[in-house]
Amino acid sequence: MVAPSPNLNIMIKAARKAGRKLVRDFGEVENLQVSLKGPGDFVTAADRKAEQVIRDELMAARPNYGWLGEESEPVEGKDPTRRWIVDPLDGTTNFLHGLPHWCVSIGLEHKGEIVAGVILDPIKDEIFVAEKGQGAWLNDRRIRVSGRRDMAGMIFATGVPWGDSEDLPNALGDMAKLLPRCAGVRRFGAAALDLAYVAAGRYDGFWERGLKAWDIAAGVCILREAGALYGSLSGGDVLESGDLIAANGEIYESF
Repeated sequence: MVAPSPNLNIMIKAARKAGRKLVRDFGEVENLQVSLKGPGDFVTAADRKAEQVIRDELMAARPNYGWLGEESEPVEGKDPTRRWIVDPLDGTTNFLHGLPHWCVSIGLEHKGEIVAGVILDPIKDEIFVAEKGQGAWLNDRRIRVSGRRDMAGMIFATGVPWGDSEDLPNALGDMAKLLPRCAGVRRFGAAALDLAYVAAGRYDGFWERGLKAWDIAAGVCILREAGALYGSLSGGDVLESGDLIAANGEIYESF
């Protein structure tokens, strides 16, 4: 890949440091201290520790930047134009159940635009990175979205709301429309990795409602640099709405 900027190097270093700690905790998953934050939304001691590791690394290197993380209060930086957006453990429920599909996600926002993104899957030793204008990369290999044009041969990814979420009818309705027209829909339980997989051509598209900014910040940068189109299902900015749809340019509109 092209030489990463100092900011991207900082992000990669922070993600890898947190990832190493999470892998150790994953090996002791049965002994994790677990608290219930809300229905279907578990927060582990490992999650909080990982966020602290990332925050310490990023804020030590760039103390004037703002901060938005899943497990801590937001911080308005002395530099109001730049902000870290972090999910220290996307796929927490998978993690808790011993399923090896979860990741660390770090995005950098500048003047309202995500200009760099890192998504690390430490179990599979895969790191997806992108910077504005520099393309998207998986480890040292350039990645692009799939070039498929026939929806009948495509695989899509989504998230299915838990419990009695008000978004559940919409999600089921979406799948009822899509499933007869495609080769399959996957629900792997880690939205950031879903976005990275679209960028790498593993999935042909992704959609989900009710996501948070930290779920998608890194992913939208990687998607954009891999040639994907994306937008909000409900209109407006995707980070604010959390209603994201993404696909290759060939089928985005029909999708």
